[in-house]
Amino acid sequence: VQLQASGGGLVQAGGSLRLSCQGSGFSLGYYAIAWFRQVPGKEREGVSCIGSSGTTAYFSDSPKGRFTISRDNAKNTVYLQMNSLRPEDTGVYYCAAKSDVGPHPRCTAYSGTYYPWDYWGQGTLVTVSS
Repeated sequence: VQLQASGGGLVQAGGSLRLSCQGSGFSLGYYAIAWFRQVPGKEREGVSCIGSSGTTAYFSDSPKGRFTISRDNAKNTVYLQMNSLRPEDTGVYYCAAKSDVGPHPRCTAYSGTYYPWDYWGQGTLVTVSS
C-alpha cells in the first residue's frame, strides 16, 4: 500500500488549492482516507476523512464550509479541495488510509488525530501567505 500526496504550494490568503492523495498497489475504494496537517513543533492533527461509502467527517470547525473532501475511485484518488485559505492552514498535509471493509465504519467524528490509521503517505507542503 502506497499513498502519494500532492498539490501543495504557496498561495495567498483567500486562495484555493486542491490536494490529491493517490493510492498505488491497492484498490483505494475499499479504504477510508484521512487528511492530516502538521506544523513544526506541534503534533499532527486530523483535518478530514472520507469512508469507502463516501461518508465524510471534519475534525474541527475550521475546515467546515471551506474544505471539501471527495474521492474518485476510478482514479484511485482522494481530494481535499481547500478554499478561502487562511495563514493558519499552513502546514505539511499528509494522507492516511485504513481498510474500511467490515461492519464498523472507519471514518467517523472520532477518526481524527489519535485514531490508528494504518498507512501514511509523504507530506505535501501548503503555505498560505497573509
